[in-house]
Amino acid sequence: MFPPVYLNEKKLRSELQGKTILITGASFGIGEKLAYQLADLNIHLILVARTEEKLLTMKKEIEGKAAKVSVFQADLRNSEEIQELLTFIHKLPGGIDFLVSNAGISIRRSLNNSLDRYHDVTRTMAINYLAPVQLLLSVIPLLEKNQGHVINISTINVLLIPFPYWAAYQASKTAFDTWFRSAAPELNAMGISTTTIYLPLVKTRMILPTPAYQKLPAMSPDHVGRIICKAMYTKSRKYRPWWLIFGQFASIIFRGIWELSTPAILRKRRNDKNNG
Repeated sequence: MFPPVYLNEKKLRSELQGKTILITGASFGIGEKLAYQLADLNIHLILVARTEEKLLTMKKEIEGKAAKVSVFQADLRNSEEIQELLTFIHKLPGGIDFLVSNAGISIRRSLNNSLDRYHDVTRTMAINYLAPVQLLLSVIPLLEKNQGHVINISTINVLLIPFPYWAAYQASKTAFDTWFRSAAPELNAMGISTTTIYLPLVKTRMILPTPAYQKLPAMSPDHVGRIICKAMYTKSRKYRPWWLIFGQFASIIFRGIWELSTPAILRKRRNDKNNG
């Protein structure tokens, strides 16, 4: 399901030589793997995450190689902390060349278990939608000056029929996907490249709260990192797994059946649970 990714190391090195790359959600999972994959290049990495201790450890290990590293501890759900990050970025002599928007949160929860959890909606919207919009709106002038590149780490869910239990998550990811696709032509006209990477299940901390996911096929963070690296020099507009076309086809063909049958399935599951 996940064919190997061929990387042209020479092209990657040439494209990134002397560039500044901002990675959000950098302390674990995809962001962490990407940072280490880029460690041997002559670049400036700006690693952003909530876990300062982990960021400092990464800085020490990566700077033993070729890359220069700056770390910035911030909770991107907090607009004031985002503003502090933006102040830091705008003080950089050369601005930034790449923004890898990777930070995110996933929540799987039924409506019945969400009745007193409106904050699930606000926090997913804050990190998955509002934060990347706030970041991008501020750094567009820097990216335009440097003819930079924005890479959005998204999910295949936004391209398929919405699934039960994922309302807050899917709404927030779809919101930014729509915003970014709408903004892309304007960004491209400014000379800013745009890439969206639509990912299936990935083996990160995000899937641990859902036991059913532990047995499903999942892409490794290292594999995703290679996909991102390749997009950095190919400037491809999007990445989707090769098999997603079949899922999208099924979404169109069986949408009516799905919308009619799913409530009955969930009703039976709820009745079985109540009777059990």
